[in-house]
Amino acid sequence: MQIAISGATGLVGSSLADALAGAEDEVIRLVRRNPSCRDVLWDPTVDSFDASTLAGCEAVVHLAGENIARGRWTAAKKQRIRESRVHSTRLLAEGLAACEQKPRVLICASAIGFYGNSGERLVDEQSPAGDDFLASVCQDWEVASQPARDAGIRVVNVRIGVVLSDRGGALAKMLTPFRLGLGGRVGSGQQYMSWIALPDLVGVLRHAIGAESLSGPVNAVAPHPVTNAEFTKTLGKVLGRPTLFPMPTVVARTMFGEMADALLLSSTRVSSKELEQSGYTFMYADLDSALRGVIQ
Repeated sequence: MQIAISGATGLVGSSLADALAGAEDEVIRLVRRNPSCRDVLWDPTVDSFDASTLAGCEAVVHLAGENIARGRWTAAKKQRIRESRVHSTRLLAEGLAACEQKPRVLICASAIGFYGNSGERLVDEQSPAGDDFLASVCQDWEVASQPARDAGIRVVNVRIGVVLSDRGGALAKMLTPFRLGLGGRVGSGQQYMSWIALPDLVGVLRHAIGAESLSGPVNAVAPHPVTNAEFTKTLGKVLGRPTLFPMPTVVARTMFGEMADALLLSSTRVSSKELEQSGYTFMYADLDSALRGVIQ
C-alpha cells in the first residue's frame, strides 16, 4: 500500500512510518521543507498543499500538531495548539475531497481530551464532550475532517490517550526523577489516566487503516485505565525505586498553570470496548507489562 503520513518526524509518526516500511508498504511523508523524491511538501501555516500529489495513496494518516506539553499555555500557545490541529485537518480534508483519485481512508488523530474532566465515570465514543479548552479543540479538530467524509472517504478520528514510551512524551519526562527516587503521585492521585503503549498505538493506527468497520471517533486507549496513584506505584515497582515525593496540586498549578489542570489533574477514564470489538488485540493490556515493554 501507499500510505501518506503527516507528523511523520514525531514520536508516533516516525514509529508508524518505520512499522509500515518494515511491512513493505510505501510511506509518503508530508513535510514542511526539503522534500525527498517521494515526500510531499505541505505547510498548513501558508495553505501550501497540492493534494493531487497523493494520487495513488490508499490511506492518509494525519498526526501533525503543536506539542501541547511543551511550554506554558499562553494565549499565543493555545492559538497555535488549536490552529495546528484544526486548520491543518481542514486543509487536508478539503484537499483530499477535491481529488479525482481519493484515498480509501483518512485516519485523523484526536485525543481523549475530548471528554474533559470526567471523574470516575467511564466514558466511551458516545459520551458528550467536556467544556474546557482541550475539549473544545478536540471537537473542532474532529469536525474539520468532515469534508473528507462528505466526499465518501472513510474517516477515523482516533482519540489517543497518554502514550507510553521512553523515547518521548509524558513517561520519558518522568523517568529521571523516578529513577532518582524523587517520583510521587500528582495532586490527590485519584484522577484516572487512560494510557496506551506506543507499540499498541502504532498497531491501532495500522488496524484502523484496514478495519472497514471503524469510522468516526475511536478511543485509542488500553483496556485498563488506572489512577495516578496506581500509575505511580506501578512505575516505582518496575524501576525498583520508592515513590515518596508527591507533587501537591498547588505546586502543579504554580509550575504549569492551566496545563496542569488539563494534563496532570484532570481525570479521564476511557473505554476501549469499540476498538476491541473491531478485532484489535492489545500487545500490552495492563500497565505493568506495558511499562516493562517500553522502558529500556
